[in-house]
Amino acid sequence: MSDTVSDRLKALSITLPAASAPAANYLPFTKTENLLFISGQLPTENGKVVATGRLGTDVSLEDGQKAARACAINIIAQINAALDGDLERVKRILKLSGFVASAPDFTDQHLVINGASDLIAEVFGEAGKHSRAAVGMAALPLNAAVEIDAIVEIA
Repeated sequence: MSDTVSDRLKALSITLPAASAPAANYLPFTKTENLLFISGQLPTENGKVVATGRLGTDVSLEDGQKAARACAINIIAQINAALDGDLERVKRILKLSGFVASAPDFTDQHLVINGASDLIAEVFGEAGKHSRAAVGMAALPLNAAVEIDAIVEIA
């Protein structure tokens, strides 16, 4: 494994997008002492939601996992913006909260959010091991299939 977060991102062929602006009346992140709170990130690429609808009816498990991965990339982009480009200041990803737009009988939310958890662990190594919630929702903003927020410990 590479030595820095930037090296790991390059090895995974990930170029971070610009951190997206809020879609309503909230901040994309807040900082207090050594904690960074990242607002919910949608599965967007180039400004467009890449997975819409509900898991279990409109969206496959595999596409849900890809959507969760896109959310994780957007979380990393917000962390990067909050830390002025210094991702090495991340001491630990403390928690991810994943929300999955789900059909009433869909019960694999935990597998969907693995798409984000796996990427966070790959990018941040030991510091990427986190606690997590994976919750089914009737609907999410912009009809997104997945939304994920994060709490991060920083130096």
